[in-house]
Parts: sequence; structure tokens; C-alpha cells
Amino acid sequence: MARVASFHLVRVARGRAPLALARLATDRVRLRRVPGLAFWRLLGTGRGGDTGPSADLRRTALFAVWEDEGHLNRFLAESPIAARWARAEEAWHVRLRAAGGHGRWRGVDVLAGLEAGSPSGPVAIVTRADVRWRSWTAFARAGRPVDHELHGAGGLLAVVGIGEAPLGRLGTFSVWRSLDDATAFARAARHREVVRRTRIEGWYGEELFARFEPYASAGRWDRRDPLGDGSA
Repeated sequence: MARVASFHLVRVARGRAPLALARLATDRVRLRRVPGLAFWRLLGTGRGGDTGPSADLRRTALFAVWEDEGHLNRFLAESPIAARWARAEEAWHVRLRAAGGHGRWRGVDVLAGLEAGSPSGPVAIVTRADVRWRSWTAFARAGRPVDHELHGAGGLLAVVGIGEAPLGRLGTFSVWRSLDDATAFARAARHREVVRRTRIEGWYGEELFARFEPYASAGRWDRRDPLGDGSA
């Protein structure tokens, strides 16, 4: 069986953020021991749909690649991490098949070996980059207009800023109505200009742009499932 990926977004109740953050350290130890978990990253998130530098201390995310769907099913059914997610104020989970892209995440090609997805229907996109310190100011300034343009884009169903560190290792997870909608945003003027500058000025030490077919989802993200109620 081919690999599959998953993305999990979890918000804890107000007042429980310090405990949730403290558990990230123990979760990292547990995740290293999960059978069939080929790649994973625990992530902080931005406030609301903000894709710039910000932090929502009540909300965390996990991106994962599994050797097959059976291992993901067992994790969700048996892991104490997943059991805690079930008691959270809000949690959203989506299963992902590969739909193209390029780049690496901490040296890993996260698309390698993934089951191929359909090019039609909704699309989920992960972007992330290691921003060079010398480029941080330029990156942060350029990001605000693009964030504004993103939130006005047709077909955007949901977006969250994600990061492995408060500065430098940032990205986004977004869900779109269709690949055409995501492509139309990518061709927008401000976005194209920022992409051009990243190449010319060498802002990134490493980058990833990965598209996925979100073929099943469950739970709530900001009180709704952006892909519709229930699993596909």
C-alpha cells in the first residue's frame, strides 16, 4: 500500500494553553515511537487566518506522512495523543493524497511514495520555508500585502499559518475549492512579485510547495469543516 499524509489542527480550551504547550515535548517523544509514522512535524499556528508572524498559543498542528492508511487509523484509534485531541475544544483532521509540487521539508521529500490523488475537486496546499536571517525583515514586510491578497482570493476555503519556530521556519496550510482557484491566486500580481524576489534575493535556505487531494475530513476548524460536514 502507498503512503498517505494527514494534517491535524487542534485548539484547546482557554486556560489550558500552558499545559498544551508543555505536552508538546512529551508528544515529540511519543511520536518518535509511533509505528508507520514516516515523517512528522509538530507545529505552532498563527492567530486566526493570519499567515504572517503571529501565534495562537491555544492551537497546534501536526503534519504527518504514514507508511499506509492502516497506521494512521491505528494512531487515531489508539494513541493517547489522539485521545487528548478528542477532548479538545476543537479539532479538525484531513487525509491527503499527493497532487504535485516541489521542494523539501528539513531535507525530506514529503511527496515521495505518497498515493496519487485526483486533480479535480478541492485541493490542500502546504507551503513552508527556512527564511534566512538576513532576509527576515524583507520577508515579513512583503508578506502582509500577500496575506491581504490571499484572504480576498476566490475559492479559498480556509488557511492557517504554521511554523516550527517563531521566526525563520514558517509556512501555510490552505484549502481551496479547486486547483484553478489556487492557481489564480498564485498568478496574482503581489504574490508573483514576492515569488520573484525570493528567487532574486535568495530569501530561503530551503522551501516546499506541496499540493494534495484532501480525500477525507472530520471535525471542526473554526466551528466548521471547510470541506463540508462529515468524511468523504
